[in-house]
Amino acid sequence: LLPLISVWRYLYFSFRSRFIMRNLKLFRSLEFRDIQAPGKPQCFSLRTEQDTVLIGSEHGLIEVDPVIREVKNEIPLVAEGFLPEDGSGCIVGIQELLDHESVCVATASGDVLLCNLNTHQLECVGSVASGISVMSWSPDQELVLLATGQQTLIMMTKEFEPIMEQQIHQDDFGERARKVRVWSREFALQSTSEPVAGLGPALAWKPSGSLIASTQDKPNQQDVVFFEKNGLLHGHFTLPFFKDEVKVNDLLWNADSTVLAVWLEDLQREENSTLKTYVQLWTVGNYHWYLKQSLPFSTCGKSKIVSLMWDPVTPYRLHVLCQGWHYLCYDWHWTTDRSSGENLSDMANVAVVDGNRVLVTVFRQSVVPPPMCTYRLLLPHPVNQIMFSAHPKKSNDLAVLDASNQISVYKCGDSPSIDSTVKLGAVGGNGFKISLRTPHLDKSYKIQFENSEDEEVNPLKLGLLTWVQEDVFLAVSHSQSSPQSVIHHLTVAPSAMDDEQGQLNISSSVTVDGVIISLCCNSKTKSVALQVAGGQILKYLWESPSLAVEPWKNPGGFPVRFPYPCTQTELAMVGGEECVLGLTDRCRFFINGTEVASNITSFAVYDEFLLLTTHSHTCQCFCLRDASLKTLQAGLSSSHVSNGESLRKVERGSRIVTVVPQDTKLILQMPRGNLEVVHHRALVLAQIRKWLDKLMFKEAFECMRKLRINLNLIHDHNPKVFLENVETFIRQIDSVNHINLFFTELKEEDVTKTMYPPPVTSTVQLSSDPDGKKVDLICDAMRAAMENINPHKYCLSILTSHVKKTTPELEIVLQKVHELQGSAAPVPDAVSAEEALKYLLLLVDVNELYDHSLGTYNFDLVLMVAEKSQKDPKEYLPFLNTLKKMEVNYQRFTIDKYLKRYEKAIGHLSKCGKCEG
Repeated sequence: LLPLISVWRYLYFSFRSRFIMRNLKLFRSLEFRDIQAPGKPQCFSLRTEQDTVLIGSEHGLIEVDPVIREVKNEIPLVAEGFLPEDGSGCIVGIQELLDHESVCVATASGDVLLCNLNTHQLECVGSVASGISVMSWSPDQELVLLATGQQTLIMMTKEFEPIMEQQIHQDDFGERARKVRVWSREFALQSTSEPVAGLGPALAWKPSGSLIASTQDKPNQQDVVFFEKNGLLHGHFTLPFFKDEVKVNDLLWNADSTVLAVWLEDLQREENSTLKTYVQLWTVGNYHWYLKQSLPFSTCGKSKIVSLMWDPVTPYRLHVLCQGWHYLCYDWHWTTDRSSGENLSDMANVAVVDGNRVLVTVFRQSVVPPPMCTYRLLLPHPVNQIMFSAHPKKSNDLAVLDASNQISVYKCGDSPSIDSTVKLGAVGGNGFKISLRTPHLDKSYKIQFENSEDEEVNPLKLGLLTWVQEDVFLAVSHSQSSPQSVIHHLTVAPSAMDDEQGQLNISSSVTVDGVIISLCCNSKTKSVALQVAGGQILKYLWESPSLAVEPWKNPGGFPVRFPYPCTQTELAMVGGEECVLGLTDRCRFFINGTEVASNITSFAVYDEFLLLTTHSHTCQCFCLRDASLKTLQAGLSSSHVSNGESLRKVERGSRIVTVVPQDTKLILQMPRGNLEVVHHRALVLAQIRKWLDKLMFKEAFECMRKLRINLNLIHDHNPKVFLENVETFIRQIDSVNHINLFFTELKEEDVTKTMYPPPVTSTVQLSSDPDGKKVDLICDAMRAAMENINPHKYCLSILTSHVKKTTPELEIVLQKVHELQGSAAPVPDAVSAEEALKYLLLLVDVNELYDHSLGTYNFDLVLMVAEKSQKDPKEYLPFLNTLKKMEVNYQRFTIDKYLKRYEKAIGHLSKCGKCEG
């Protein structure tokens, strides 16, 4: 019989590929061991408004509060005769009914009961003679379905009035055949699935209503398959087990349809073999299914799973009930695991969990769309968490925590041999030259628990693992008996330093009042901030001899407290003070407990910059060195009109993946799953200023040329330094075309005052020529430097420097071209007169150049220019021949009069002799 828990269609928002470059990270866990109750647990349900759990056993029903860890209600059903005294009874379904202010309980013997938890009154509202195997309520609690022992479905109203009864099985299916049948809310059969060989018993209807998940046994593998509502197959993924190695007990979608939980159990293959059950969390993106979390439980003793369910209100909260009256609750949230370095050695790595593989994309060298990657790390067990090193110079190193509580450390650097656990992804292949240095497996450590039972009962005993120092990790666990947390120092056991398989021991621990839900570390200051469930922010003094925790205080000396739990926290220097930044799952952004904005979808801290994406489809960038809380609030307000430098429009739903350090690239993920690289203007200008301050002119020029930044900034950023280092600039650029491009963009305007205002705290002393001759100064300085370096190579640039002056020196330019024509022996890198003249015609109008050549009184030069122009030889040759026949002074008078240079014309006329004739 197919489980009916997935019969109802839920209506939630549609799922999109929003989580491709992100991983599920344990937010917090809650554990309630050894609940004092008779019998063995059989099933459970939730009271969402009271935050309590209802658990059914062969003796009755109990209500427990897992937060304060106590039993609140106990309703025996044996004494009332609804369950047999011999302990053979079974509760098959529990559901809280808000309208009835009671709980509906269904027993295997066929009774449907209403239990009032306040008065402890019991009422039998119906009975099925053949017994009940499954009870399932619709999401609006208007209808209820019962599967009976006679293989029929009974639909009733919320008042338990029967509506219809139908047979589940059809004779035309044949023997030992399964099909998925879909009924409407009115109990009309809508579709029957196509025949699928090996269809399993598990069934889960996606809350968004688009797909129905089930399992299929194939000859060599076991798949999770998906049906459309019309019964047609629509996709699948393969479970990471061999054929007949495991069986699937159940499939469960979370409330927003983004995570599919798969509950599996080992099959007995050998005698005395250790059997386990697994809870796996799968997500999809770009048509690829990722295994994000794997929780192994034992199949014997107290840790055997009885039932599990997703929270109907909190989408990423999973509830687990184990056989030994052991209740577990896990909260996950989405996080981007990226390297946090800020120098050129950091490769801007982003790691994605995919089962026993870690997909790493190196964004400094390649932007690879997922599910492809730059390289893959292959682990022996499924991966649950990834940590990058907090050391500024080792930010590319990463550690991986797998489901067996083993930490594998991968380090970048020279490896004595090829690491078989590292495989190239999209950057490899025949004919490709590999310029990437991949990491290698340096060490593997097994975490040693003080109590071995902890690992079996709670697979995720340690959470929020953080790599703070070489061979030192911080981890958080939660108390089993009180609302407290414990911070553990995990250090390498001395005896395991040289062994291939090392051990991490809990060297010291600090108890903290409250449940720690986040831990963040500042790689520069080495500060560690803790967030407690109540909102308090604590500073953990992990480097002090006596480990201690103290309140994090704002500049005013008051303790910092977040009004709401933040799923992402970071440490950053804001206006010279170290602050805690937090973002809730409701897009509310806080700095030191003060709400700065309520429309933030993602944020990242890089160097002195804070980058944020908003619901208004913008990406904003603020310099934290100059900022205060008020300026940030004003800049992020909806009424604020920002300048073009700090704000950039982005696609709807874009999220920040990472920022490439010492570069201008910002990686964004689009809602449909693809990645885009943008160059935010604020990052671009900041990086250009850094390059110019370091006299790295080539890097600055290439960036400005590619991103269309006005090249005047190279000079205007610091005129004095530029003019003193003109020769360095020319040697670094080392390209005539690029130098000419620089000349052509020169203008008298100071772009640091009009286009690119410098930061408020900039230490650069702005200076400009008082006579406004900026272009002339640059042209003269660069021409002198080029003539000193190699006048032949930079001939065209030298000509450009004359042309670009405030008053173009065209006569000098033409004279230099004429000298080129008269040069005898060819010189390496030299330019011919014809090439120089062709280039000049690109800069100067040919008619103007013709007139200036005529003004030199050099007819050879005039002919050179005229031949390159569009003039008709019949027009200019007679004119030139007439001029050649004249006396020199009269000839020049005629030319000056033609060019309207009357003052010169009179001078030449005065030198003419007496007119004869």
